[in-house]
Amino acid sequence: MSKISIYITIFFSLLFSIGCSKIDPITNENINIEPDPVKKARDAAAQGGGIFGDINKQKSSNQTVNFATSNVLWQATIKSLDFLPLMSSDYSGGVLIYDWYSEANNPREQIKVSVRFLSNELRSESIKITAHKKICDSADKCSNSTLDEKFSNTIKENIIASARSLKIQEAKKEKK
Repeated sequence: MSKISIYITIFFSLLFSIGCSKIDPITNENINIEPDPVKKARDAAAQGGGIFGDINKQKSSNQTVNFATSNVLWQATIKSLDFLPLMSSDYSGGVLIYDWYSEANNPREQIKVSVRFLSNELRSESIKITAHKKICDSADKCSNSTLDEKFSNTIKENIIASARSLKIQEAKKEKK
């Protein structure tokens, strides 16, 4: 056997052994992952739920997280950009994508905003705003460009200010 084939064999052996188990970052226990998707689906169905979880089951006392209030940045972003049409949201992936928006007085110029959440901390570095501008001369002729950082930073500052306000309101409620 050549050295290359030995290295390839070792690599795939390690890859296979790592791929079937995972270590829980909190408890440091091994979590075995079922490689068979059919068995995995049966196990998930037996536990109840589905893609949206078990929506009929009442929450137990240890599950007090409310989706709308569990992340202040997420909530502040939804509140700050509520005038934009929401196209897609992925809470677990931390992404909000808004659809093209134009004001009534200038329908040929549109903007599109996407927000990526990099952290749950209430800091400016925790979110990344990307904004695009589309200008259409006619129905078939449009040009797209990325808006400057100043526009994105203005949106980010508004979101952070709104999040701070929500955090203060939350703290006041907890004191009562």
